[in-house]
Amino acid sequence: MEWAGKWIRPAQDMGEVCPVFVREFPAGKEIKRALLSVTAMGVYEARLNGERVGDFVLAPGWTVYKKRLQYQTYDVSKLLDRENRLEVTVGKGWYRSPMPGWCNEEGKAERAAEPAGLIAQLEIAYEDGSEEVIYTDESWKAGESRIRFSEIYDGETYDAGFEPGEFLPAVCFAYTGGTLIPQQGEKIREQEHVAASRVFTTPAGETVVDFGQEVTGYVCFTVDARAGERVEISHGEMLDKEGNFYNSNYRSAKAKINYTCREGRQTYKPFMTFFGFRYIRLDRFPGTPAAEQFTAVAVHSDMKRTGYLRSSDALLNRLFSNIVWGQKGNFLDVPTDCPQRDERLGWTGDAQAFVRTASYNYDVEKFFTKWLADMAADQLPDGSIPHVIPAMSVGNGSAAWDDASTICPWQIYLTYGNADILRQQFDCMKKYVGFITASTQDPFLWTGGTHFEDWLGLDAPVGSYKGSSRADFIASAFYAHSTDLVVRAGKVLGEDVSEYEKLYGKIVQAFRTAFPDYRTQTEHVLAVHFGLAQDAQKTADDLAEMVLSCGSRLETGFVGTPYLLHVLSSYGHTELAYTLLLRREYPSWLYPVTKGATTVWEHWDGVMENGDFWSDDMNSFNHYAYGSVADWVYEVAAGIKPVEAEPGFARIQIAPHPDARLGWLEASLETRHGLVRSRWEWVEENGEKKLRYEITTPSPARIVIEGKEREVEPGTYLFFGTGDVA
Repeated sequence: MEWAGKWIRPAQDMGEVCPVFVREFPAGKEIKRALLSVTAMGVYEARLNGERVGDFVLAPGWTVYKKRLQYQTYDVSKLLDRENRLEVTVGKGWYRSPMPGWCNEEGKAERAAEPAGLIAQLEIAYEDGSEEVIYTDESWKAGESRIRFSEIYDGETYDAGFEPGEFLPAVCFAYTGGTLIPQQGEKIREQEHVAASRVFTTPAGETVVDFGQEVTGYVCFTVDARAGERVEISHGEMLDKEGNFYNSNYRSAKAKINYTCREGRQTYKPFMTFFGFRYIRLDRFPGTPAAEQFTAVAVHSDMKRTGYLRSSDALLNRLFSNIVWGQKGNFLDVPTDCPQRDERLGWTGDAQAFVRTASYNYDVEKFFTKWLADMAADQLPDGSIPHVIPAMSVGNGSAAWDDASTICPWQIYLTYGNADILRQQFDCMKKYVGFITASTQDPFLWTGGTHFEDWLGLDAPVGSYKGSSRADFIASAFYAHSTDLVVRAGKVLGEDVSEYEKLYGKIVQAFRTAFPDYRTQTEHVLAVHFGLAQDAQKTADDLAEMVLSCGSRLETGFVGTPYLLHVLSSYGHTELAYTLLLRREYPSWLYPVTKGATTVWEHWDGVMENGDFWSDDMNSFNHYAYGSVADWVYEVAAGIKPVEAEPGFARIQIAPHPDARLGWLEASLETRHGLVRSRWEWVEENGEKKLRYEITTPSPARIVIEGKEREVEPGTYLFFGTGDVA
């Protein structure tokens, strides 16, 4: 669109206070349509004649601001009156908050010094055919709002009794940021309201509210108070083993609400920030608090739920719920690692590990299209990818993390069948493979460099966060995988990828020469899953033996875990894969569930068996990466897979793999072609235990039941098996 509006900022220095910009104007004729377009250097909330404009929370979202800044357009026709007052409050948001909080990242001071900039224009079409544009310029005024402080990590301070002083004319300034683009991603909005389950006093004498579920968002509370009384709230994910409030794992993030009351009954929720929490501690609160005064408001990108998993096992169902809550809590405009501590960044390694599960649980095509566009914008000149997107100058060039540039667009294409994502990202994909080729120390391998390796692998040496898998092994394996994905994407797009095909062949040959042996679970997993092992069956068998020999325990980290069960089940070890899935002892997916987890943890033993915390330094209790196990449940246990040659579930393979330790399992998935559902259940028939399969497919499908293949047309089918399943 053509912008008549100019960038404006307050004339006065307001310190930490969020400014509010105001424009008053008449609309003396009958209105046909009115559209308000707005964005800000920070986050904003617009109100027209006292009514909130739209339901977008934390608009305009988070992009590579210096290259791409989204604006939003709202239909405000019904909000206009004869005399009008348009107000826009601007907070720091991701644009100007001191991020990341855990390191002295380059550019923090510069970002903090950026003005609270606003640009907006209201286009009014009248019934008589005339038009009018109200836009930001010197005719707007700016003054202090009741939001006295607001930042992403530290929270919000609000004075309900504050009366603003003089509003001064706004100042126009030259914006040096990126191109203004219309909203590309999903909007962020309030999604669910979780009532407080209890208010209690801890052994330390603290008053704590428990919502029974970890959420990302904020608290809405109601209080009856005297003017000047204060509410002070701290947020936390956990109680310690004595039952006291705990949030040391938030590190430097203060995560506080400070609210000064006006007279009487009042309700408040934060405007310009968010928190990750299950518990709140009432450091100050007028009167005697009751549970009905508190509601947790869950906030995340506005994605449609598409996938559901259910089973006969209550703990497994809680795991499925935790995975979904972890996705909701970390899909707040960008796929973040965690929502609570002084981080909350778009880590690429976490995103690539989880993207397949993410695309089954929710419709994330639009979400990832926007985030991947930011990745392409943030790609460095040498082709490497920053560790976090939008980039915060915290590093680049790590295998498995940078490979999000190839893995994520390919998975989005497979799930939704839309080649536009490959078209958008193809140059980024090729440049990334080119970076590896140019930076390696050894041709056709990826050697040298600094990598996260198998992050948090359980076989890590003492004192290390990295597993024992060799860095060059992991990097070279992902080099092969990303090159292969460039070839596949290029063929979909009709591009000449012959040079990449030759490169891929040389990488595989070099890999097999350089790494004839596999030493860890993760090395076995990658060699098989990426098609690099010369004898895949033997390698998978060796992997199974390794898992069994250490007590049916996984030892993989961020790199190996997403593929572990897939490799086992693909080569005849499905029973062992189920053993890992259903294991309740540490380390396992269900161990945190036995400890009361309501989201997926960063560490298998975030709470150790003795009740102590793994650490204060890096111990998130809402970290979705290990939730990637759900894609194995969808694809193998329930058996629903898209056929690569006909992506988007235009053709489906349905091959369930039951296990006797579960009474039943069901998966349903809303695809671009309709609902696919797979359910298996053990039933008694004439005193004999048998399997009953119910399958619904919206597309032509290849159904495989206990080794017998059937090609079927769309419809619902019922089969009975022999029951001779492990």
